[in-house]
Amino acid sequence: MKKLFFLLLTLSLIPSDLSAQCAMCRAQLESMGDNSMAEGVNNGIIVLMAAPYILVGIVGFVIYRKFFYKKL
Repeated sequence: MKKLFFLLLTLSLIPSDLSAQCAMCRAQLESMGDNSMAEGVNNGIIVLMAAPYILVGIVGFVIYRKFFYKKL
């Protein structure tokens, strides 16, 4: 039951529509008329934003394992 709760909590934190550009960056890139460049910048921002979340997740998992892992 705890695993299901954790899974649902994790999935609820994932946004369905990712738009990571600030308003100024978006306006500048869309005014150029090349949407592929705007999509590339948006994807780059999302990749850079993912790294801290992955690191926090790894640290959280290590702490969880350390405190709640039962030794046989």
